[in-house]
Amino acid sequence: MSASWHDSRDVQPATSRLLIERAHEELLAGNLDDQRLAQVRPLVRESWERSWRRRVGPETAPVLELATEELEAYRRTHPLASAMDMIRALLLPGDAEDTGVVIAVGDQAGRLLWIEGDRQLQSLTDGMGFVAGANWAEDAVGTTAPGTALALGQSVQIRGAEHYNRLVHPWSCSAAPVRDPETKRVLGVIDITGGPEVVSPQARLLVDATARAVESELLVARLRSRAETSARAHAVVSRTRATARATLHVLGRDRARLETESAHEESMIELSARHAAILLMLAVHRQGLSAERLCELVYGPEVSPDTLRPEMVRLRKVLERAAPDLVPESRPYRLPLPLDTDAHDVLSLLDRGAHRVALTAYRGPVLPESTSPGVEEFRESVRAGLREAMLSEASLDVLLAYADIPEGQADVEILRLALEMLPARSPKRAGLVARIERAE
Repeated sequence: MSASWHDSRDVQPATSRLLIERAHEELLAGNLDDQRLAQVRPLVRESWERSWRRRVGPETAPVLELATEELEAYRRTHPLASAMDMIRALLLPGDAEDTGVVIAVGDQAGRLLWIEGDRQLQSLTDGMGFVAGANWAEDAVGTTAPGTALALGQSVQIRGAEHYNRLVHPWSCSAAPVRDPETKRVLGVIDITGGPEVVSPQARLLVDATARAVESELLVARLRSRAETSARAHAVVSRTRATARATLHVLGRDRARLETESAHEESMIELSARHAAILLMLAVHRQGLSAERLCELVYGPEVSPDTLRPEMVRLRKVLERAAPDLVPESRPYRLPLPLDTDAHDVLSLLDRGAHRVALTAYRGPVLPESTSPGVEEFRESVRAGLREAMLSEASLDVLLAYADIPEGQADVEILRLALEMLPARSPKRAGLVARIERAE
C-alpha cells in the first residue's frame, strides 16, 4: 500500500464552493434556519453549529500549546512515536519533501505533534498555524478533518470552504483517528492536508488503512513485549524453583565445597582454589564486579583481566554441569542467584548475638591457603568480626571456648579478659596465667 496524490479529479465544483461560503456566512450571522445551510453536508453543518455555539472565532489562529522543549519531551513518550516510520512509509513514499501534501499526526486532544511532507506546502500552511504544538481540536479552531475526526471518532474529509475557519479555506484534508488496539480509546489522529486530491475516495481509504495498520503494529509490539516479559519472568521463576539454596563452604577449607539444594535433590562439588576464590568474591560482592576489579581481587593489581577470562570459561563449564543456575553473568560479572557462604552464616549469628552457635559454626579461617587479595581481606574481616564479638559481648564460657581455638590460643587480650572474668578461686586461673606468660 502506498500513496499517490496526483492526477485526482477535483471533487468540489466551483458553484458548490460558493454556496458553502454563503451558507457559512449565514451561520456566523446566527441564521441557523437559512435554507442554504440545508445544502451543506450534515456532518459539516453539525460541526459548524457545534463550533458556533462554542464561540469559536472564524479567523482565529490556533493556540500553540506545546513549546519546542515540551513538545520534544511529549513526542518521545507518546504511543504513536513508535509508528512514525510506518506512517511516513505509507503516506510519504519516495521524496517526502516533494509529494504535494503535508501529513500531520496529533494526540487525542487535537494537538499536532508531527508535521512532515512537502516543504513548499509546509511554508504555506505554517501561515494558518498548522504547526507542531498547535491545538487543532474542533473546539479550538472549528471544523477541520483532524479536529472533527477526533470529535466524531471516525475518518472525516473536509473540502476547502467546509472548514469553519476562513484561514483554512484554501486547503482540503482527510483524517482518521487512531485507537488503542485493546481498549479502543483514541490515542491520536493522522491527517493529510493539501489540494482537492486529498479528499478523493482513494485518499480516505488510504488514511483509514494507515490508521488501522498503525493500530495493528501497536498491538503486535505490545504482544511481543508481553511475551518477552513473560519469558523473562518464567526464566526467573524456573531458576528459583530449580535451586532453592546454594551454599559455599570456605571456613577451614583449602578446596571450597559448593552445596546446592532443590525441590528434588541435593548436590555437592569441590572447587579448585582459583574457582573457590572467584565464587567467593562474587558471593561477597553481590552487586557484581567488572572484569578488572574481579581480576584484582583474585590475582592482584598487576595482573591483566585476560588472565581471568579463560578461568571464567572453565568455571562456567564446571557450574553448567553441577549447578547451572549459578553460572555467572557478564558485564558485570555477577551471580544470577544469591550464594550463601558458611562465613556469612557466622557473621549473621554474631549480629544476632548467638555467640556460642557462631563459635561452633566457625571451623577455621576462610580458605586459609589462598593468597588472593580479596580472599585475604574477607578472611581478616571474618576473623576480626569474631574476635570483636568475643571481646565486647561474649560470656565467660564462650570466651574460654574461643581461647581454645587457634585464633584465640595466643591472644593475650582475650586471655587477660577471660582471667578477669574468672572467679578468684577458679582452678582455670593458673592455666590462663601460664598461657599469658608464654604468649608475652
